[in-house]
Amino acid sequence: MTSRDLKRRIAITGVGLVSPLGNTADALWEGLMSGRSGVLPLADLPHDDDGPTFAGQSLGFTGAIDDFGPLEKDQQKAIRKGLKLMCRECQMGVAVAQKALADAGITATTYPPERRGCVFGTDYMLTLPDDFAAGVARCMADGVHFDFSRWGTDGMSQVTPLWLLKYLPNMPASHVAIYNDLRGPNNSLTHREAAGNLAIGEAAFTISRGHADMIVTGATGTRIRPMNAIHALQQEEVARNGVHPAQASRPFDRDRTGMVLGEGAAAVVLESWDSAQSRGAKILGEVVGWSSSAVADRQGVADRRQALANVLRGALRSAGADPGQLGHIHAHGLATRSSDAAEASAIQDVCGPRDGQCPVTAAKSYFGNLGAGSGIVELISSVLALKHGQLFPVLNFQTPDAECPVRVARAGDKPGASFINLSVTPQGQASAVMVAATG
Repeated sequence: MTSRDLKRRIAITGVGLVSPLGNTADALWEGLMSGRSGVLPLADLPHDDDGPTFAGQSLGFTGAIDDFGPLEKDQQKAIRKGLKLMCRECQMGVAVAQKALADAGITATTYPPERRGCVFGTDYMLTLPDDFAAGVARCMADGVHFDFSRWGTDGMSQVTPLWLLKYLPNMPASHVAIYNDLRGPNNSLTHREAAGNLAIGEAAFTISRGHADMIVTGATGTRIRPMNAIHALQQEEVARNGVHPAQASRPFDRDRTGMVLGEGAAAVVLESWDSAQSRGAKILGEVVGWSSSAVADRQGVADRRQALANVLRGALRSAGADPGQLGHIHAHGLATRSSDAAEASAIQDVCGPRDGQCPVTAAKSYFGNLGAGSGIVELISSVLALKHGQLFPVLNFQTPDAECPVRVARAGDKPGASFINLSVTPQGQASAVMVAATG
């Protein structure tokens, strides 16, 4: 499928976000252009001498109803009531979707309910230890040893009956659809960091084939909740202590030491181009291509280089474009030794030697890895770059690495008229979205 085969063009008409740089597009842009890092000393995650003492925390999001943007009275009442059934990732997801809908000027009467939908991406959502603490305490035979045989009778009774609803990965899309009467296509994608671009691609394709006129699509994630952080520390290269927090995330730099843990969420409103124009919507950009790929060997070892090369080529092919037409690439830019080297090689495989490439930027240098939330926060960052005609540099990039043959964005670089946004998981699931400016 290519853009030339599509029956409908896809417009971006609204954005909403929660990020370590702030919870509005203006705050995000100010942080990027001023070189302000959102990586700060940890506020609420327990840590010891072996774990990181800093993270990209979205401290401006408290879960209070005011964090959900402008709401109708009935929506405000429903969301306030539903908060007890949402973990933090769910709350952030609902908030960014509501803010994106408000930013796009979508109301209950803009489209028929059956012509509007929701597609949302998530991480795996892991419970907080506090949810099981009372039950575990009941099963401690001597105050030291846990008696598994007592869990079914004594432990489970102490777990809140609706506990599971807080952590189901399909709940962000479900909540958003209910609060906004979205009766059209509804889908949930649990693909870690690749989820955001995958959600946009699914939403765009759904509109392009005529099954909806408007879809709010987003992703929400975290790497700093206790169980998520444990998984990250066990499975991935994480930046440790001994460096100033603001300098910890160093994509493509020779002296990078690992990814920085973070949290966040973002959403965009997609509409058919004709529908958006007919209602006088502001159009922020056009989704012109998308692609996905998963590559691993028989032992399950990921080949991120091949997966990323596949989606770069696929997004260009989908848009009917070639590498020379790209204004910039928004890299996954995880800041680990292996991921950055694989990504840079993939970009070189598709776009040629460093000297002939478009600039490559990476917003993770400003706030770390937000899990599933990263991809769309990063996409919005590049949409803002197209709007302002300026490309934000990669923060903390000082020394080029021979293993990363990419043209790293620096101050003064221009964003061009289009970009590809890349994401990839440690398991080799990659996704890409190509966006073009409207002017």
